[in-house]
Amino acid sequence: MARLGSGVNSPTASPRLPRTSASVDIHAHATGGLIRIRFMAPTQPLMPGPPHQPHDNRLVRVAVVTGGGSGIGRAAAIALAREGYDVVVVGRRLDRLQETVALGAREGLRLAAELADVSDPVAVQSLFAGVKAQFGRLDLLFNNAGTSARAVPMEELSYKQWNRVVQTNLTGAFLCTQQAIKLMKTQDPRGGRIINNGSISAHSPRPNSAPYTATKHGMTGLTKSTSLDGRPYDIACGQIDIGNAATDMTEPMKGGVMQASGAVEAEPRIDVEHVARAVVFMASLPLDANVQFMTVMATKMPFIGRG
Repeated sequence: MARLGSGVNSPTASPRLPRTSASVDIHAHATGGLIRIRFMAPTQPLMPGPPHQPHDNRLVRVAVVTGGGSGIGRAAAIALAREGYDVVVVGRRLDRLQETVALGAREGLRLAAELADVSDPVAVQSLFAGVKAQFGRLDLLFNNAGTSARAVPMEELSYKQWNRVVQTNLTGAFLCTQQAIKLMKTQDPRGGRIINNGSISAHSPRPNSAPYTATKHGMTGLTKSTSLDGRPYDIACGQIDIGNAATDMTEPMKGGVMQASGAVEAEPRIDVEHVARAVVFMASLPLDANVQFMTVMATKMPFIGRG
């Protein structure tokens, strides 16, 4: 990834230009036989100033949000951009990423998009190399990309179905965390924050959800290990466990989903903006403070107690 956006110098700590209405510039080049397309919403350069200027403060704040083309990722990316972050949204569907950037553009927000499969080590390495080349630093990684398998009995799951969920939800978060740590521990100022999207499923499973539940329990282990291993380098890591945010993934809950008792019942959902605000709060803390775990859930969803 040589550049995110058009006509952009390397990032500096210079004051930000006024935000303006936006147009979308699309640039493409071949990388390993794949076409990677980048676009930037603001008409002004992303970060003005001469290249290679030293970073002596945090006026430049850069965030990477995986799974940024829909749902929680989209809401969190836009919320972070409203707080002044330059946000790179990552995903596998160009049309959905374009929608996120366009929504931010209406407010003059600074968002860029990058096509990448987080389960592909080469793609992830390229993604973070591009962030370093473009911005010079990374302040926040939101590991949000996720998927699930069909709700079928465990013995009927194929290896391919299992592996697809594990590769996206857990391996993808691990690969992105690796690259984020490499950048955060060597940048100046040193450090940064990683927020992992866990789930209520990191605590308690739904029926027929073994792949998703296993990866979310694994995410909790990754969060704790990252917190410990990142501590010497001023890298904080926390996890937000979300219950029933109103996204495409939870749409079936309105009509009813299976409960532990075998009954099928509708479940309440919450506005995804509540989750986005929670992510912003976690990101807003100084690096000597951390929300290790946070649960944001629909008040009446069947979790606390026995249903």
